[in-house]
Amino acid sequence: METISYVCAVFLVYLCQLQGSSAETPVFVQKGNDVLLNVEKADVVQDIFSVVWKLNEKDVLIRFSPGREPIVLSNYTGRVEFSVNNYSLKVKNLQETDSGVYTARVTRDIEELTEYNVTVQDAVSPVKLKVDSVSRSSDSCNLTVTCNTQDSHINSTIRCDTKTCSQEGGEQSEVTTSGASLHVYLVNHSIICNHSNQVNWTKDIEMTEHLCPQHAVAEQPHNNIIAIVIVMVPVAIVFIIIVAAFFYLRKRRTCPDKRENTENTIYAVPEMETVAQPPNPTIDASDPSTLYSLVGTHTGPTETRGNTLPESLYAEVENTARS
Repeated sequence: METISYVCAVFLVYLCQLQGSSAETPVFVQKGNDVLLNVEKADVVQDIFSVVWKLNEKDVLIRFSPGREPIVLSNYTGRVEFSVNNYSLKVKNLQETDSGVYTARVTRDIEELTEYNVTVQDAVSPVKLKVDSVSRSSDSCNLTVTCNTQDSHINSTIRCDTKTCSQEGGEQSEVTTSGASLHVYLVNHSIICNHSNQVNWTKDIEMTEHLCPQHAVAEQPHNNIIAIVIVMVPVAIVFIIIVAAFFYLRKRRTCPDKRENTENTIYAVPEMETVAQPPNPTIDASDPSTLYSLVGTHTGPTETRGNTLPESLYAEVENTARS
């Protein structure tokens, strides 16, 4: 009976290990950077007997038991940090030799595994898109280009007419000797050469309209419309300013004339009602000196300044009286 139980326990451990191996989480890190690896069931902190982090199931990085200080083994002293709260592991300044499977074994009443397949990659090398040849005709243009990296290259052919461009065979790609991907593809009017891996990428671009005049001609009407709009906007603004200035100056010239005419106008003298005097028997009408008293105020038409006014009736009467 004990033998059967032991066999069953070993089988369960084997299944757990097999399940852990199939559940490896891929992680990509650029060379020289750090990586933080967490335990999947870190929220279960009760009844923990031990936590062990290993690399490739042979190099022990950390060994921890509750109530004791974590123990750092092998040559990772100073390069690893361990959290006693959630059992996470931080590895610093990763190099390509640090690639591998990192396993966390958390032992309670059962053993639980968390595994990460860490791949350390260097930054990709620069890429250069080179135009090898250009063949032009009256209505088309053929380009042959090469996408070059430090250890690989791809050739591709682009054909353009007056309306569009197409890539012969579609997008070209391959895997370089360093494990990166090299691509040459066409997006609208751009030929793109891209070199990338999971942690870094670089690219180079050439414009088809710079290489194929026929294709650039198709874009010319649209460009002309934009140019016309750009030119017309400031012209319209200047025209509006000139029209506004014209009406403003015209209004200024008109207003002073109106004020001058107003100043030169002499309004009519208000008429005064002539009161009829009763005949006075003591006054002799034949006496010239009495003529003034019988005459009312002069009421004449409105005159403007600058015109010679006629002598008033008062002056005539007075002269007559004196004579």
